[in-house]
Amino acid sequence: MDVTPELLQESYAQLNEVLGTEQMMKVFEIYRGRQISFPMRLYDRKKVAQKIIAEYNGHNLVQLTHKYDYSQRWIRQIIRQNGSKTE
Repeated sequence: MDVTPELLQESYAQLNEVLGTEQMMKVFEIYRGRQISFPMRLYDRKKVAQKIIAEYNGHNLVQLTHKYDYSQRWIRQIIRQNGSKTE
């Protein structure tokens, strides 16, 4: 299918600009007609919590905060709930 970018709906025009025409068309075929919302966070909380428990060494709270984009308060809570090493 030939695509004329200047005729695209705004959302498809943005996808076309970011992804390119071929990938935009894949998104169009898969999701057309659906209402989609994207979570504010990239990573799933439960999965991140498991990684934090595995990676926490007692001294890397700030690094984990930056790596996973969650607050120190939330990460401390996860660590406390799972009896991991304390800072």
